Amino acid sequence: MSSEHMQIGEVAARTELSLRTIRHYEETGLVIPSARSQGGFRLYTEADVSRLMVIRRMKPLGFSLDEMRALLEATDRLDAEEQLPPQDREELLDRVRGFEQAARQRVEDLRTQLSRAEEFAATLAGRLTRSPAP
Repeated sequence: MSSEHMQIGEVAARTELSLRTIRHYEETGLVIPSARSQGGFRLYTEADVSRLMVIRRMKPLGFSLDEMRALLEATDRLDAEEQLPPQDREELLDRVRGFEQAARQRVEDLRTQLSRAEEFAATLAGRLTRSPAP
């Protein structure tokens, strides 16, 4: 095994994703291991880990697998060594901008939810301190 390849256990530890989740992302085509060992073990590169981290960051924001796939396809095409026609490049950048705006909105929505949850917890804590002893 090359020093630049990692087995799934190391990838799971680095990404804080379960083996099952990583395998699921492989089954859905989001992250395909870059290689296989002679024994058939999945082997991943830093690029694969980076891809998994994108997915891991999108998941709590409620992005669907199809949305994750669309973003990864756009960034893959932008990162490809081939020259893209300016119109294609701008279309891909617009797609990424759309995801960035959606992510910002979802983060703001989560902040609002968290604030409400904290208010609720504080209300309950206040209720407990005001409650008369039996």
